[in-house]
Formats: sequence, C-alpha cells, structure tokens
Amino acid sequence: MTELLDPRAIGQALVRRDGEAKVRGTATYAAETPVAHPAYAHPVQATVARGRITAVDTSAAEALDGVLAVLTHENAERLASTEDREYAVLQSAEVAFRGQLVGVVLAETSEVARQAADAVVVTYAEQEHDSELTVDHPDLYAPEQVNAGHETDTAEGDVAAAMATAHATVERTYSTAMVHNNPLEPHATTALWDPAADVPLTVWDSTQGVHPDRAAVCEVFGLEQDQVRVVCPYVGGGFGSKGTPHANVMLAVLAARALPGRPVKLALTRQQMFFLAGYRTPTIQRMQLAADRTGRLQAIAIDVVEQTSRIKEFAEQTGAPTRMMYAAPNRRTTHRVAPLDVPVPSWFRAPGECPGMFGPEVALDELAEELGIDPVELRIRNEPDVDPETGKPWSSRNLVACLREGAQRFGWADRPPPGHRDGDWLVGTGVASSVYPTMRQATSDAAVRFEQGRYVVEIGAADLGTGAWTVLPQIAADALDVPVDDVEVRIGDTRYPVASVAGGSSGTNTWGSAITVAAREFRGKFGRSPAEGDEVTGSVDQATKDEDHAAYAFGAQFAEVRVHADTGELRVPRLHGVFAAGRIVNPRTARSQLIGGMTMGLSMALHENSVWDPRIGQVANHDLAEYHVTVNADVGDVQAHWLDEHDPFVNAMGSKGIGEIGITGTAAAVVNAVHRATGIRVRDLPVTLDKVLAGLP
Repeated sequence: MTELLDPRAIGQALVRRDGEAKVRGTATYAAETPVAHPAYAHPVQATVARGRITAVDTSAAEALDGVLAVLTHENAERLASTEDREYAVLQSAEVAFRGQLVGVVLAETSEVARQAADAVVVTYAEQEHDSELTVDHPDLYAPEQVNAGHETDTAEGDVAAAMATAHATVERTYSTAMVHNNPLEPHATTALWDPAADVPLTVWDSTQGVHPDRAAVCEVFGLEQDQVRVVCPYVGGGFGSKGTPHANVMLAVLAARALPGRPVKLALTRQQMFFLAGYRTPTIQRMQLAADRTGRLQAIAIDVVEQTSRIKEFAEQTGAPTRMMYAAPNRRTTHRVAPLDVPVPSWFRAPGECPGMFGPEVALDELAEELGIDPVELRIRNEPDVDPETGKPWSSRNLVACLREGAQRFGWADRPPPGHRDGDWLVGTGVASSVYPTMRQATSDAAVRFEQGRYVVEIGAADLGTGAWTVLPQIAADALDVPVDDVEVRIGDTRYPVASVAGGSSGTNTWGSAITVAAREFRGKFGRSPAEGDEVTGSVDQATKDEDHAAYAFGAQFAEVRVHADTGELRVPRLHGVFAAGRIVNPRTARSQLIGGMTMGLSMALHENSVWDPRIGQVANHDLAEYHVTVNADVGDVQAHWLDEHDPFVNAMGSKGIGEIGITGTAAAVVNAVHRATGIRVRDLPVTLDKVLAGLP
C-alpha cells in the first residue's frame, strides 16, 4: 500500500498556468519557433497506392527562384537505420501507399516550397493494390501481441456450449469507422543541424514526448543522445497522433542535415495529415453474449478484425476491455489483422478501449431488451468481484456507484418509453459503461532544486493540453509541503530529466510519482530551509508499481437523443457522465479532460468517418470541410461528474488517468438512445441519416 499525500495543493481547481500565454498568442509552437533565416520544406507525396518510382524530374522545381534543394530517394542521405519502414524516408524507389513521402523541396519561403513540390514530376510503375478491409480477408493473421503488450487471444471455458444452452443470447457484428486524430495544431517540426555546435541537432517538434522523440531520431540517424536536443514547450493537441514520431519528423531532420547551419521548418497541411500522421484502424467486432433468466452472463466473446499497414504493424487491442469488464464463466477474445496497402495506423485517444467498448456495450443493450431487464440493472448484475482476466482484486472499482449516481442525476427512472414522441421529434435515452486502465510508464526522473528563493522542478514531460503545466506544480507543492505559488515546473525539453511519453492516461501518474520521490528526498535531505543550488534527482520505475491489484478507472455515460421523425436529423440535448478516477488533482483541468473525451465520443457516434476509397487507396474526405467533428450545436448539455474515490494502491497521489476514459462508452450510449427513440439498431458507426431514415416510423 502506498502512503497518500496529505492534501494541500492537490484538489484545488487552479487556473491553468499556460492559459494566459495561449490566449494571448505568446505560447510558442513548433512551427513558430523563432530562428534566424529559416528555410521551408514541403513534401512530395506518392500519387499511386502501390508501385515503384521509375523516374523523377526535378528540373522545373529547381528552376524556380528561391528553391534551395530538392531531395528524393536518388540523392537523399542514407539513414543509419531503416528497420522501422515508416521512418525510412527517401531511401528507396518502392511505394507502399498513396501519400507516402517520395521527395521534399527546400526553399526560401513556404509558398515557393509548395509551388516547387507541385512541379516535381514522378513517374511510377504502378502495381495492383489491396486497401479494403473485409471480415474474411484472405491475408488475415494473428499478430504476436496487440498494442501495449496484450495477448492476442484469450479463452476460458466453452463459449459455444454456453451459447447453445443459455436462456438468452446475442450474436451480432458491430463496426467502428476509420477516424483521424486531427489536432488543431498540425504536425510540425523546426530542425537545425549544426555540426560545429556542442549539440549538433536541435529539433523543435510538436510531440507528446521529447525523450521518445529524441530516441527515435538518434536510432534513425545513428546519433548519440548527447548530440540531439528536442524541445516542445507547448502542443496544440495530439490525441495520440503525436505520441510517437511519424515520418514527417525524420523528413524534417533529413532536410535540415542537407542545409547545415540553417534551420528548416516543415509543417504538414491538414490534407497531408490524413496520410502521414496516423489514424485509428476501422474494426469489425463479432460479439457473443449468453445469459440466464436473471440476466447474469454465462458467456461473453469478441472476435475482432482490423487493419494495419504492410510496412509497419500496429494491432489495436480492441478486445481488451471485454476480458475484464463483466463477470462470465465462459470467455473468449481474438484479434486478426489484415496487412493492406494503406498508411500506418497508430494511437488514437483510448486505443483499444474506445472501439472495444462499442460492440460490447451495444450488445448488452440488445441483451437487456431481449430479457426485459433495465440496462443499468443488467450491468450491475454482472459486476465481478475480482478482475475476470487475472483474478486479482481491484485496487478500487466503483462502476456500480457510477451507474447509480449517473442514473439519479440523469433522471433515468423517469425516462420516456420507447418511441416516445415530442412533436416532430422521437426521444430516447441510452446508457453505457466506461473503463480505462490505470497505468504508469516504466520509468521517469525528476529534479528538484532551490533557486532564487523558489523550488524548481525539472522533468522532460509534455503538456499536450491536459494540464501538466498546472497539476505537476500542485503535486510538487504537496510533496514539499509548501504553497503551490512557491513551485516552478519546467517541462518539454530533453535537457531536463528523462520522462515518459504523454500517453495511455499515464502522464500525471508517472511524472507525478517521480516528482513526489524527488521532492520527498529533497525535503528529507535539506529540511525546510534549503540553500541556493540545493538539488535532488529522484526516479520512479516499474519495480515500485503495485502488481497485486487490477487498477482501472470506471464510469457511466447517459445520453438523451432526439431524432426528427421526418428528416432523421439527430440532436443530443444531454450527455452526462459520472466517473470514478481516483483522487482528482485539479477539478478544473479534470472536468475539461472528461468533457473533451465525451465530446470526442459523441463525434465518433454522429460524425467522424474517414471515408475510404479503395479504388485509389486514400481517404476521400481528407480535410475539415468534409471530415466532420462535433461542434457546440451537436450537444446541448454535457456534464462530467466524479465520485470521491480513495485508492491507495495506484500511486502516491492516489490518482488515476482521466484523459481517455471520457471517450470510452460514449458512442454506445448514443446508439442505445437512438434505438430507444426509433426502434432502429445502428451497429455500424457513425449514425448517419441513411442508417435511420428508412426505418423511421
């Protein structure tokens, strides 16, 4: 059991420390890095989905005034490592997907660079491509493991036998769409290669982890860690897409090394991000549920089919939440992946849990309808005493409390009957559970120093908008037992101690644990009257993590949907969530994160769909004019609440990650509400007009 910190700064709804700089426009993002006399880079992208480059004509581009260089596979630097094929930019004539990087133009202005890139003529020997995911794709295979090291398949008992003898069963197939992260700030990098400098390569990158970014660059270019500095004080959103560097980072560094001593800026356009910055794979989920007369599950199974790129495997752990969410003696989860001629999929807010909570939570609603049991009650009846996957006791699990408080707040007991009509609108309500694992990354370090009368904490963390600039000083202040205004935190630079990536809702847990260790050591060594320059560096690693309990955050989401009886137009007047996520470090930033996740879940339910054209192998709606996301008009009243949850096992703060749990379950709650309103069961996201119009009463 970990001793919890005595509350002082933790729990205060402090205003974001970075807020004023962002509102005033003084926060510096990667593309805005103030460097002297920068050059600008613009990529050249493949226009075939598969093939080989047979010729490149750069003469027209090079003839333009202001063009400094044109790099292709014919003249680009040979990289030290091409093991990661996504990073092997301009290394061969092979084309693995439409939009792949096949060149880059360097010029005096961004406008000239773009014009010149359009003037590069690339000729291809085009080959037949395969870019369409199907449930019976002939090349489906079982990966060695799925994302985050989860087992590919799991099984316990006999699902088929339980399905054959159960009182009630559900056997349905659900699907989630391909979606793209689309942060407001596009992926951007400013890079400077100066061989004569103490640190030859400086990279100002929009990233969720400066140290992982540096490690990848060092590997690809054969550089030592002390030869590279990565800087990222601010990130304009990432949602996972900036959790790992993509090919554009390597292209920017490659370009900078071609112009020694001169900084190079490369910012992807919105359209380019649909090819180069990752996305969430579409999933096809075959669900099986079996229950007795009381609604207790006798079997639960999910068989998932998804896609990856031929050049780099990414297997979404979509089946993971089915393994631990509800009690059932017979269980099965499988993952099968189709390698296609498509861009590389990657992390997207709550990878695995987000798509993986759609099929199960809609299937439970279908089961509740078949049994005539309230869907909230059905979930409560299947509450497991211990983690069904591992048999470990829960560090804390308050899903039932979330369901009950959410139902009370939402007015669930008085919800309208199925097909209720209010004028021209059909009204329905739906519920779904939420879950996300509580994680801490393998290791992080933090330094605490007394400097000019203040406590300074340095850690190479990244604030991608989640509030690290604000909550880390609160954690440090508690551990030091000083007012939070006496603490300054410095982040976003590899000059600071090593920090893990901001991903998996693990940032605050990991960095906060390292800061706590360092701060307590500092206070123990120097007392309450430190001298100028007194310093301690503390570390936290996986060895100190509690391994005896299953640690998760839980939640319940309730949605009210109105569907126009004539047009099929959808409105969501209310979306309410109640969560149990340990100790809340800062209520202001926490509510922002939870509402942000819920809003993205609503977007997943109603709008987001990267429409794939398999004929040419690309997303057809690759801009924000046609790739629709949720806006204020799509939801009237969105609320996030939480329970006061004491969990002494997760870390010294007693906190759980909150960045991702808000998105899990939301889409299922909306779909379940649509069914109650209209009688139409949508099993393929998103819920568009064509899926409801034909079935309206």
